[in-house]
Amino acid sequence: MILEGSYPYVFGGVSSWMHRYIKAMPEQKFVLWCIGAKAEDRGRYKYELPENVVEVREVFLDDALKLKSSRRERNRLKLTRQQKDTFMDLFEGKSPDWEVLFELFQENQVNPAAMLMSREFLRVFIRLCKEKFPYISFSEFFHTVRSMMLPELYLLTQPVPEADLYHATATGYSGLLGSLGKWKNKRPFLLTEHGIYTREREEELLRADWVLPFFRQQWIDLFYVFSTCAYQYADRVTCLFERAREMQQEIGCPPEKQRVIENGVCLERFSGIPPKQEDGWVDIGAVVRIAKIKDIKTMIYAFAEVKAEMPNTRLHIMGDVDDPEYFEECRLLVKQLGISDIVFTGVVDIIPYMEKIDFTILTSISEGQPLSVLESFAAGRACVATDVGCCRELIYGKDEFGPAGLCVPPMNKERLAQAMLELCQKSAERERMGLAGRARVEEYYTDVLSMQKYRKLYEEVSS
Repeated sequence: MILEGSYPYVFGGVSSWMHRYIKAMPEQKFVLWCIGAKAEDRGRYKYELPENVVEVREVFLDDALKLKSSRRERNRLKLTRQQKDTFMDLFEGKSPDWEVLFELFQENQVNPAAMLMSREFLRVFIRLCKEKFPYISFSEFFHTVRSMMLPELYLLTQPVPEADLYHATATGYSGLLGSLGKWKNKRPFLLTEHGIYTREREEELLRADWVLPFFRQQWIDLFYVFSTCAYQYADRVTCLFERAREMQQEIGCPPEKQRVIENGVCLERFSGIPPKQEDGWVDIGAVVRIAKIKDIKTMIYAFAEVKAEMPNTRLHIMGDVDDPEYFEECRLLVKQLGISDIVFTGVVDIIPYMEKIDFTILTSISEGQPLSVLESFAAGRACVATDVGCCRELIYGKDEFGPAGLCVPPMNKERLAQAMLELCQKSAERERMGLAGRARVEEYYTDVLSMQKYRKLYEEVSS
């Protein structure tokens, strides 16, 4: 399993799915090939690894900054015409000949630091600027390209673990390693996308203040290049819902490789949770990591409006702190607005805590098929969610069960507050919605159904 910025270092989302996935396949042995941002996280796992995890390989991108090279090493480096053309394509944001790069850095073990400080690199880069970018700052473009390329090339030098099958959970750096594993050991490569990674990175980069405006597109193009690599080498590409499949095709995934496999939750864990006992309060729950992409601030603003209208409401934000700086901004916002009855619980056992909740909310800017919504439904709780990813399909369905909550536009505190108030005020309606959600999960979104499909896929690509 090739994982990027998730399991086993953080709680929630893909990490929760991964932990349950491994435990649900005791007949398989798993090697975790984990990509992290910072080496200080080495060995700091948030999960107790299941017994069928037989090895963990950790790769940290900031270790690339520690690479050294000698003058002699840099001066001795020579590139063929094919290699130079491949780098030109890569620097320009075109899909390169990946086999040339794999061979150069995996088989020949070229030092990426030496490569990016060599005369050969400078010659290729000067050619690129003269032909394609003659009117931009040479020095800024030079340092931008080097900073973009170093983590990628560093990953290509990593020892590839032996495996019968490589399974990546995104098209980014993890998809790159999955492609490398396929090329190196001639084993099947399966790609599972929980969200459309390329589009998510594009949204982040468009908002990022650390990227100079002109170079924003260069960074975006790099992640699209990663996607084309993963789609090229993968034997099968899965996604969570039909619209995601269409988006994969738009980016370049061949339709014959695609499969839709929905997320699944353990219905038995949640179905025994009783309705909340009446105590004069309406309790709203948000099972969510504290991160910008989850848009906790809009949640806080909307709850402030709800609280002004209905003082007997409480908001419980249940999840790990993914972004400490953003968490402090959220706490300060609560203080500035003077709102009472917002509780940041940290990581909690959701099963007993759900007994205190009347309904749930999700305010994400981007999602795939959120497990928190499915778990809410399995517990018989309606959900108010933003219209991102598969949320509309989950809430309104394509069946006879009826709405299981309300869907609102992302980053719209007025519409969010209105929907929350509606469920606060209509207890019979939210109870009916919760039952509809539970029926929908039982029919389409159980872990048993999901795991059957993945087992079948493993057999399909391995035969």
